[in-house]
Amino acid sequence: MKKILFVDDERDQIFSVKTGFEQEFAEEYEIIPAESGKKCFELLEKNVKPDLILLDIMMPDMDGWEVFDKLKANQSWKNIPVIFLTARSDGLAANAGAMIADDYIEKPIDIKELKTRIDNVLNKVKK
Repeated sequence: MKKILFVDDERDQIFSVKTGFEQEFAEEYEIIPAESGKKCFELLEKNVKPDLILLDIMMPDMDGWEVFDKLKANQSWKNIPVIFLTARSDGLAANAGAMIADDYIEKPIDIKELKTRIDNVLNKVKK
């Protein structure tokens, strides 16, 4: 079973993605929620080893860009694939997100599309 660490400050977003994956893809994926960048690093430091991180860009305290930079600066976490999620739809965020991360998805999220994008990133990483 693949573990996906989902970092998003919106509890409704976490609930809908977690519930959607439990209903549709429970045999394949486990969604591990983290409501902040701080919580993300607490989990990683407790040896939660995700196969992929879904990372919201716009969060209070530590935004997704800061979390991403901190992940990539750490030897233990730098190879974990990251998919950025955001409600921003401007070209700058999309281009930057697509160039530095493994993928970039705009909210609202379609569960089946999200699964396809996760599968694509994980298949690329395997090769």
